[in-house]
Amino acid sequence: MVVGALNITLYIGGMKSLKDKRSVIKSLLAKIRTKLNVSAAETGRQDEWNRSELGFSCVTNDASHADSIMSSVIKYINSDVRVEIIDSYSETIHI
Repeated sequence: MVVGALNITLYIGGMKSLKDKRSVIKSLLAKIRTKLNVSAAETGRQDEWNRSELGFSCVTNDASHADSIMSSVIKYINSDVRVEIIDSYSETIHI
């Protein structure tokens, strides 16, 4: 079994409140969960209105497949004009 994990720090421009930020993050996470079939959550910076930390994971039987899924998450986020990736870290864990 292989677990793919990804942590991404985002800058969210144009936000004036936490409510605005949460709307963008909630929408982004829902779309990623649906399209890419990964677990996703906001894992940090929840009280900052222009930054967010998101975590993603998947379980598969092949490390290259896990890497491909995590790359797809990054590509999807990069295609969203509302956010900008500041930092990302991914890891593949063999269990």
